[in-house]
Amino acid sequence: MATTVLPAARILSLDVLRGVAVLGILVMNIQSFAMIEWAYFNPTAYGDLTGVNYWIWYLSRLFFDSKFMAIFSMMFGASLLLIIERAQEKGRRPFVIHARRNFALLLIGAAHAYLLWSGDILFPYAVCSFFVFLFRHRRPRTQLVAGLVILLLGTLILYSGALQPDSPELQEQIAEFQPTDEMIAEEVNTYRGGWLEQMEHRVPTTRDMHLWVLPFFYFWRVSGMMLIGMALFRWGVLSAERSSRFYLTLIALGVVVGLPMAHMSVAASEAADWAYKATFHVANLWNYWGSLFVALGWIGVVMLVCRSPLGLVEFSAVASVGRMAFTNYLMQTILCTTFFYGHGFGQFGRLERLEQIFVVIAVWALQLLWSPWWMKRFHYGPAEWVWRWATYGRRPPMRRA
Repeated sequence: MATTVLPAARILSLDVLRGVAVLGILVMNIQSFAMIEWAYFNPTAYGDLTGVNYWIWYLSRLFFDSKFMAIFSMMFGASLLLIIERAQEKGRRPFVIHARRNFALLLIGAAHAYLLWSGDILFPYAVCSFFVFLFRHRRPRTQLVAGLVILLLGTLILYSGALQPDSPELQEQIAEFQPTDEMIAEEVNTYRGGWLEQMEHRVPTTRDMHLWVLPFFYFWRVSGMMLIGMALFRWGVLSAERSSRFYLTLIALGVVVGLPMAHMSVAASEAADWAYKATFHVANLWNYWGSLFVALGWIGVVMLVCRSPLGLVEFSAVASVGRMAFTNYLMQTILCTTFFYGHGFGQFGRLERLEQIFVVIAVWALQLLWSPWWMKRFHYGPAEWVWRWATYGRRPPMRRA
């Protein structure tokens, strides 16, 4: 049963969870900023993978890979319901508000992906939210079951890739997964070059993401997690309303079920010597589902902290990060591309995984400092302000009195 908690704690939990998600996403995204594209999926493709570098990659895989994207997707589903409820309370048409909000996100996501970084997730979120909107009035149990079924369909589609016969397209995929020295040098030189030079790789990569990765992977993964997030929000799981025992159970699921499944993904990939089909289309399925349980475990940890007397104080900075998660997500791209790409400091391909973690910590520190400073002076983050303006068609007040 749900328990009664302070309204401040209920509000804080949503902001904190969103802040934790956007900070945690950077642990994996840093590899895409700092190294060649396929090093994210095949760590043997680039960089040192021994000693401390291996353990950093391994722990990132266990605790972060796909886990914080799952939480972020769940929070997006919860936010969709909040927007709809607020629109109804103010006599606005929910679909109009939803459509304007997500069309604006679609445009921002496209600009983010094509102009700055091909790893963008905003465009897929906008596309998936139009589908998820159809489930807004369904009961939480229906939303949960629908989310799990959609994740299952995504599993079957991903596994079907392991059954594809030999073809020129398959050989091209294998070549990208295990790039030659020439392919690596070409990508490294491209991103150490100027902004226009980077577009030669970023534009076709983003186009392929939207034409192939989105319909065959992201749509199912993101939509399923959004629907699960809607159900969890309706049940009070994301607003710290459930019992401590409930959240301890989530943590146990993450540790006992999720982490072993994530480890199996690593073990299966290493046993296959990182062969393309066995790794990308089969071994990844362990983490595909294991990440759901680990994400629930992270949610349990955050909710327990928010329920504690110290939660309101200890997580206040993280809550500020969460209140402007859209801005901070884009800010991570701006900071990291400036540091790694040729139009900035040109460190692309130069830092090993250990050194990349220090960049992550530096970005975290900056966002944990500047977000509270900003939110004390303004109602919204810069990106949130623009997004809200586009959604409601009128400029919202920015500066606090």
